[in-house]
Amino acid sequence: MESNLKGRVLYREKVLANLEESFRHLKRVENAFLELTKKFSFPIQKSSFQKILESNQYLAYSDQIIYRFSKLQDNMGAKLFKSLLLYQGENVNRPFLDILNQLEKIEIINVDEWFEIQDLRNEIAHDYSSNDDVTIDILNTILELKDDLRKILERVQESL
Repeated sequence: MESNLKGRVLYREKVLANLEESFRHLKRVENAFLELTKKFSFPIQKSSFQKILESNQYLAYSDQIIYRFSKLQDNMGAKLFKSLLLYQGENVNRPFLDILNQLEKIEIINVDEWFEIQDLRNEIAHDYSSNDDVTIDILNTILELKDDLRKILERVQESL
């Protein structure tokens, strides 16, 4: 019994560490958007994006949004979700879709929404920087999805 309690405490610590990392990435995404919205209106239009490209500072914010979103999605999918299920006593040695379905069952995520987030991450993994229209779409979609990601993280936090 004591061993089981120690394991549960360790899994909870792992969830908390993964949650902290996820919130850190999300905060960086939000801060970069905050800086860009001081100068540009969102959803970003092509003419505004051209001005972002002309400024190293604004381009760095744009790149930070995309990079941190990718890191956030990776961390949630590869670490946070599994650590949460381990904490709850679930088996995570199964296909990722089964893990997502379990998370949906306990009302952490909506599987269809998660696939939308994952699809965006996959689009970023391909060289988005060579196509301005794709980059604009990615930035605008991240802006739409960041609140959904925050809600997922908050539901994980509430489940502890």
